[in-house]
Amino acid sequence: MTAALRLKRAAPFAIALVIWFLPVPAGLTAPAWHLFAVFAAAIASVLLGAFPLLTASMLAVGAVVLTGTITPAQAYSGFANSSVLLVVVAFIVAQAVVKSGLGRRISLLMVSRFGGSSLGLAYSIVLTDAAIAPAFPSNTARGGVLFPIVLSVAKGTGSNPDDPKGRRLGGYLMFCAMAGLALSSALWMTATSANPIAVQIAQKAGLEIDFGKWLLASAVPSLLAIGLLPLLVAKIFPPGVGKTPEAPPAARKELATMGRMSRDEWITAVTFVLMVAGWVFGHKLDLNTTSVAFMGFGVLLFLGVITPDDITKQGDTLTTFLWLAVLFAMSAQLNELGFMGYVGERLAAGLGGLSWTILYVTLIALYVFIHYLFVSQTSQVLALFGVFLDVGTRGGVPLPLMSFGLLFASSYFSVITPQGGSQNIIFAASGYLTQRELYKLGLLITLAFLAVYLLIGSPWVYFVMG
Repeated sequence: MTAALRLKRAAPFAIALVIWFLPVPAGLTAPAWHLFAVFAAAIASVLLGAFPLLTASMLAVGAVVLTGTITPAQAYSGFANSSVLLVVVAFIVAQAVVKSGLGRRISLLMVSRFGGSSLGLAYSIVLTDAAIAPAFPSNTARGGVLFPIVLSVAKGTGSNPDDPKGRRLGGYLMFCAMAGLALSSALWMTATSANPIAVQIAQKAGLEIDFGKWLLASAVPSLLAIGLLPLLVAKIFPPGVGKTPEAPPAARKELATMGRMSRDEWITAVTFVLMVAGWVFGHKLDLNTTSVAFMGFGVLLFLGVITPDDITKQGDTLTTFLWLAVLFAMSAQLNELGFMGYVGERLAAGLGGLSWTILYVTLIALYVFIHYLFVSQTSQVLALFGVFLDVGTRGGVPLPLMSFGLLFASSYFSVITPQGGSQNIIFAASGYLTQRELYKLGLLITLAFLAVYLLIGSPWVYFVMG
């Protein structure tokens, strides 16, 4: 172990100890403050490259339970969370799409039509997501639909996560898909479960929002951001492949060689369609989204498309399940113990006296960057949306502008960290991008989104909503 690595590994422990032994701020309990110390150190260790996310999260959960900061039941509650389980099941089911050959067939169709360049592939993925998003009240479920297609496209173009150079195209497509999910959630009111919750809070403040009003307000900044996304990611993380004129004819030839769809492809396709239907209409039919995924998983096992042996080979799935469940539970406990509300109120209270335009920009930026502490969009909406909305409107920011600024941010900030939204996890765990790359790309792309929605979206909302 080098001296630099030893220093990096010592830093998170120093951060935890310093925060832990500082006086507990007035208005907070000792458990809330101590949990923050450990949580902040865990995230810092990943940002510094000291430990992998799994190692950091395991050390963190052990520390908070052994010190009595939170109870074992609270610490392990994430393992029974439906969103966490949905991510894991979607990850496994995605392998059926690959194993059956259906993913390869779909990827070859996409390459045959759009594969003339890496940009063409990225745009086809992002626009496909934007088109299907209004029918999906769960962006996690939508990620489960997109991931096997993106994975098959990446592998179909020869990109492998084990190849230091060849992985770049796959990493580029994975991040474009992940960030595209954030933008499509901002574009459509029905694209994520957090949106209706935030709309209800805005309505209690006096602003009526329906599907049409949301789309009118979101269309210009969201479509602009969607259009810029593949270009921006290509600048920051070049895919290594530009023009690929030979790819479309080669894909068409390979499709001809594959012939008709096999039994397993048909079973996987029908199962997936039924799962998607369950996700789309689940809220009307009173179907639990995660239960739909489990049923689809069971059908694929029963009919032999995937086997228990296939599951045992998915080591990344267990790794993802462990760290996601732990961080989800710790983030939820920070909220339950009042830390999130405390931070929001203190930050907001310190902004008194600013002009409403500066107050608006500052509040939106703070709201976005506080998401480093959250592992769920919905939890931040519940904890802070109302607080920030109230402070902004009291400071003179027009209610429609403040509401939509926070509404859009509640979607596009999810890409700031790999754990910033459950829909991210399946892409982050693909192996095509390192944790440091994900954090770097997440920060830079979030800054770009923030600029688009503030500089373009704000004047547009002010113009159409008053």
